[in-house]
Amino acid sequence: MTDMLALRSVSISIGDKPLISGLNLVVEPGTVATVMGPSGSGKSTLIAFIGGHLDPAFKAAGSVLIGNRDATALPPERRGIGILFQDDLLFPHLSVGANLAFGLTRSVVGLEARRARIAEALAEAGLSGFEDRDPATLSGGQRARIALMRTLLAAPKALLLDEPFSKLDSDLRREFRRFVFDRSAAKRLPVLLVTHDLGDARAAGGQVLNLGAA
Repeated sequence: MTDMLALRSVSISIGDKPLISGLNLVVEPGTVATVMGPSGSGKSTLIAFIGGHLDPAFKAAGSVLIGNRDATALPPERRGIGILFQDDLLFPHLSVGANLAFGLTRSVVGLEARRARIAEALAEAGLSGFEDRDPATLSGGQRARIALMRTLLAAPKALLLDEPFSKLDSDLRREFRRFVFDRSAAKRLPVLLVTHDLGDARAAGGQVLNLGAA
């Protein structure tokens, strides 16, 4: 059974400036909640808090729960939370296959099993046979799909999307957005999306939280 992602009484401030006050949110498995708001309202700061890499300059309180497990005090690598950013962050010195292998969970043991899982991920992304390709030879859409599959190969319990569609043109944006939402729904992941784009929120189809709203 996949767990929900929950935020309990989350407050974040920097200096004397409050960004988020007493936020409570539950994202059910297989759904996408969207966080919107103007620049500086705390959207990406909230993502950083949930992921466990909030800059020490910020003061934060409240809890991050994955199911019944409180992940607030855990380091990022133990939270079981995947993050997809604006940039694909593929390693330029590694092949596509090696990039995917970097994300593989340790539960996949043995060279043949790891190769098979990478091949499955590439097939799922419509990129079968791309194991030996240099990331520099890929299109923007192909790189984006590889970045998502690398994140999913780590078997996260929840997925955070920090404006991953913002640098794509309109057609590619719609295509990749649907791919992300379909893959996360198939894995029953709770997803939290940060975006400036109302079209993203509508496509997500879930609850929408507007930070900085009166």
